[in-house]
Amino acid sequence: MVRFISFDMDGTLIDPEFTEWVWGHGIPTLYAEKYGISFERAKAFIEGEYGKVGEGAIEWYDIKYWFRFFQLEMPWQSVMERYIDKIRVYPDVNQVLDHLRNKFSLILTSNAGREFIDIELKATGLDGHFEKIFSATSDFGLVKKTSSFYQQVCQILRASPEEIVHVGDHYEFDYIVPRSLGMRAFFLDRRGGRRGDSVLLDLRDLEARLIAPG
Repeated sequence: MVRFISFDMDGTLIDPEFTEWVWGHGIPTLYAEKYGISFERAKAFIEGEYGKVGEGAIEWYDIKYWFRFFQLEMPWQSVMERYIDKIRVYPDVNQVLDHLRNKFSLILTSNAGREFIDIELKATGLDGHFEKIFSATSDFGLVKKTSSFYQQVCQILRASPEEIVHVGDHYEFDYIVPRSLGMRAFFLDRRGGRRGDSVLLDLRDLEARLIAPG
């Protein structure tokens, strides 16, 4: 029996444009202003430094680390507040969450740091939908949503994998990994590149799929 529905955040519930602006425009802009160089030069340098660390390192996801690394004197919150108008919920989200929360406990399981989760959920009003919110990077020190991440989530919820359904837009971390533990998982492909019983093109398809076998 399914007790929990787990949702990824960026790319699933919330358009990733906000995070792209923070990392790709906000931080380079502050760096250019501080050191008196062009935005283009600052962006090339900063993206090079991101690349040296790589997404396999926990620092990659830590905005406070990067503010210290680049010696940016403004509070890190300032760059987020600058682009808060870029935070946008996908049009299918509110209706689906409102409906499903009457039947299941909803949880959020994201790879994003708590700094991003908190501001995005508050700005969109989605925070009240979720019984639990988990950040792989902030809460568990994991750089990706691995099997260890999902196992720890199960332990905290006191639930077996079979009692959790997960939905997300990353084929490996939101579909392959949770399925390997026995969870039922759905891959949300908003671009429509895949087909199958476990592929969703829109979150509004989710409830029908939950009733269907498989």
